[in-house]
Amino acid sequence: MRLVGRGPRFQGFTLTDNTGSTDNTGSTDIDATSGAATDAATDGAAFWEAFFELHRGLPRQAPGSDASTRHLLSLCGPLPERPRVLDLGCGPGRSALLLAAEAGGAGGAEVTAVDRHGPFLEELRTAAAVRGLADRVHPVRGDMGALPYDDGSFDLVWAEGSAYAIGYDTALARWKRLLAPGGTLVLTECEWTVAQPSAGARAFWDREYPLRSTARNLTAAQAAGYQVLGVYHLPDSDWAEYYGPLAERARAAEPSTPARAAALAATREELDARARHGHEYGYTGYVLRAVDPAASETPPGTQYAA
Repeated sequence: MRLVGRGPRFQGFTLTDNTGSTDNTGSTDIDATSGAATDAATDGAAFWEAFFELHRGLPRQAPGSDASTRHLLSLCGPLPERPRVLDLGCGPGRSALLLAAEAGGAGGAEVTAVDRHGPFLEELRTAAAVRGLADRVHPVRGDMGALPYDDGSFDLVWAEGSAYAIGYDTALARWKRLLAPGGTLVLTECEWTVAQPSAGARAFWDREYPLRSTARNLTAAQAAGYQVLGVYHLPDSDWAEYYGPLAERARAAEPSTPARAAALAATREELDARARHGHEYGYTGYVLRAVDPAASETPPGTQYAA
């Protein structure tokens, strides 16, 4: 899933009944979580049901655009003819579909698309079938923080607007092993775009997901053993692609239950924070390649394209 600003609240909740089998969307379930739900998860279940209902069917689940996806892909450099791609937190699959059609050679890519929310995966399966990509897009219900894939399984690991769910540093550490030799990790991260954020901006983000600067995130990528191939600051229009339809939905929504009222309030708070403080933060895309320092003459992170 991709819901900006909801990271810490999301991590404590079990969103699906995980059976360890194929769910009714036809998507493989790899989440092995079991046991009784915590009180917090039980209390939050109605909230998340209402929250997802508010977001269902929207064209995007995070700031972004097809143009930005294509630009980030261009910064990856040459890929295998039919690259193995892992899209983490894929949501309804806007990026997964584009990558399946355009990454690699003329035949496109094989995309494994992972998300914890079954209805998003159902949307993706339907869209893939309509576009003739069903044989190349493989929806999987699972936890991006506990993936079962073997080391070196993918040529490209992709996470637009989703790494926050486990944290940027954790994503860098846990996903690195999944990359084949010469493989590339692409992720986008929300971060401060001003040196001194206002008290109002900090009041929102410090509670939701503490942000860092581009410089600090670059340092973190280098320290984690990556060479930075590219850095791209998403334009304001990418936020409009997400927040425009969401704002229309929020204006029309009725707080008919306590859960719906809470979900609507959280969404409106997020929209208001962007309206008031959007000039202080933004999304940045990072294109990273795992390197072996002993085998590389170029220190990680010293050269990159914008």
